Amino acid sequence: MPIDHLSPQVRNADETNDRRPGTPRRGSGFLDEPFQLGLTPSATVGPYLSIGLTWADGPHAVAEGTEGAIWLRGRVFDGNGDLVPDAMIETWQADPDGRFDHPDAPQGERRFPGFRGFGRSHTVEPAGEYGILTLKPGRVDDGKGGLQAPHVDVSVFARGLLDRVVTRIYFADEADANAEDDVLAALPDDASRRTLIAQPSDDGYVLDIHLQGEGETVFFAL
Repeated sequence: MPIDHLSPQVRNADETNDRRPGTPRRGSGFLDEPFQLGLTPSATVGPYLSIGLTWADGPHAVAEGTEGAIWLRGRVFDGNGDLVPDAMIETWQADPDGRFDHPDAPQGERRFPGFRGFGRSHTVEPAGEYGILTLKPGRVDDGKGGLQAPHVDVSVFARGLLDRVVTRIYFADEADANAEDDVLAALPDDASRRTLIAQPSDDGYVLDIHLQGEGETVFFAL
């Protein structure tokens, strides 16, 4: 008994092609060979962070040789305490006068000479270290009549993360301002606060970022 096939691909099948009725075809929904699982890219924000994420200025929020420029450096660790060699760090901050290079800034846009406000650094093997060349930020309005301590906003992208995580970098030599900062004051203990406070180094400041585990960095829900 003939079968009325609606599909022209099947209806037009003959002995010269592979579209005969009952013959599984690739894309038909039927397997025509043993099923094998292969490796596929992770469905997270990494490790392909360099694809489509190029940034002309890279880690330079200011040009090298800028007066007062500092390096913010550190390493990124995973929950096992291993270095993450392919993470990406983005920073956004106010200029030394406490102003942002953005038209929506609360105090109005202001351009500090040579300052871009944004930096992006990939960690590299074997040290898993990031580095951002920038200027130390000034204090910014906290929205309640006070001032926040100088800080840098940080986004971390890495393998195993479904989205970025967000934290801050404060400065150990700004103790008085840090003591008045509402964000730091809201943290539960000094151990939590220490995960956000960079220590002075020869060419700027150093702060390691721990994604999980012992000494885990404080991250903020946005």
